[in-house]
Amino acid sequence: MMDDFKPKKPVSPARINRVAATTKEPAIDEEIGAAFVPPDQIAASDQAAEVDDTIIIDSDETEDPAVKDGEKPAKKDLKSAANTKAKQAWHWWPPKIWVKKQWFIVGGAVLALVILALVLVLVVFKKSPVKPGAPKKAVVVAPAKPKTVASRLTGLQVTPAQSQLPVTGVMIENSIDARPQSGLDQAGVVYEAVAEGGVTRFLALFEDNQPDYVGPIRSARPYYIRWLLPFDAAYAHVGGSPDALSDISALGVKDLNQFYNGDYYQRISSRDAPHNVYTSLSQLISLEKAKHYDTSNFTGFPRKAEAPSKTPNVTSIDFTISGPVYSVHYDYNPITNSYNRSVGGAPHMVVDKAGNSLQLSPKVVIALVMSQSNGALDASGAYYTEYDTVGSGQMYVFQDGTVTPGTWNKATDTSQFTFTDSTGKTLPLNPGQTWISVVGLAGDVSYK
Repeated sequence: MMDDFKPKKPVSPARINRVAATTKEPAIDEEIGAAFVPPDQIAASDQAAEVDDTIIIDSDETEDPAVKDGEKPAKKDLKSAANTKAKQAWHWWPPKIWVKKQWFIVGGAVLALVILALVLVLVVFKKSPVKPGAPKKAVVVAPAKPKTVASRLTGLQVTPAQSQLPVTGVMIENSIDARPQSGLDQAGVVYEAVAEGGVTRFLALFEDNQPDYVGPIRSARPYYIRWLLPFDAAYAHVGGSPDALSDISALGVKDLNQFYNGDYYQRISSRDAPHNVYTSLSQLISLEKAKHYDTSNFTGFPRKAEAPSKTPNVTSIDFTISGPVYSVHYDYNPITNSYNRSVGGAPHMVVDKAGNSLQLSPKVVIALVMSQSNGALDASGAYYTEYDTVGSGQMYVFQDGTVTPGTWNKATDTSQFTFTDSTGKTLPLNPGQTWISVVGLAGDVSYK
């Protein structure tokens, strides 16, 4: 009876870690025959697989139908069986049983991802704490202050472009038929003296402002040229006395004579000749550019800040220049800290191209006492006036509601006037228009 049964197949002595392997209870017939594996075959399989920690035991894996009773399996079949066991033991996903090495790799990767995520959150999303409900303040950018410089001609603040304009001198008439003039209110410096026959004339110097209507323009005289030269200015005029025309050539004056540049001047129809020649500063500057008179290199009068007196002691000024028609009067205006000008007993008015008029009111008024005499006769039989423009003499400076007597000095034809007080100290002037009148005697100046 025992001959009908074969011994049961021995189980491979596999090492078991953590998970206990279970096998299905085989039927008696299944236990016999092909389930038997010789010990030497088991040892060869274990060596080929080199399983790390755990070998999963499955009864199906040990069956090999090619092995018969008493036959040894081929080496190739043993190696294939061992490789199959190794692959099954290292199966990654879905896992059956993980070994330590798998847990360390997966756990380390997860930990690294978590740390990286935290770093990204801190770096990218970190923001300064903001109080809830706090209103945002609007950022107000203050407009840039315009850059200005002090004008060399007037001392007023002007743009850098204005300060680089050339100085232009214009010879303006002051006969009764020439009044009211145009453009005088925008001149930086004005010289006033007698031309001939007691009739006065003005040399108006422009740089900061560019009036579009200036006139009436008349002829040149030698002393006006000497007052113009220190400003390196061009000279706009309509002809001139023989001496003046000779000096323009000899002294290298930047000449803008209307006789040779008629396109830059106009004769208006509302006045009779010769009181009807007008121009504009834009036209004269264009003419200067055409002649390459682009700049003026000069030193102006020293300037200071305005300092109106709290108790003005001079509010009325009179200059006797020739006859009553050309006598000058000034009234101090404390509101503007300037001097309202009158001539011939009436306010001295100017008119623009549109017909608007206003009274002249310079910031500084100066009287220069300068020796004068009669020169040659002009075509009408009147004597040209001559002045000793080089040297020194008395002067009176009116500004801030007060008067400062002193001395004027002019060393050469091209040097600038200097003004000093009774102690010899240089006298600075207020910024703004400066009006300089030449009188023959100190007694021709009075004030109160």
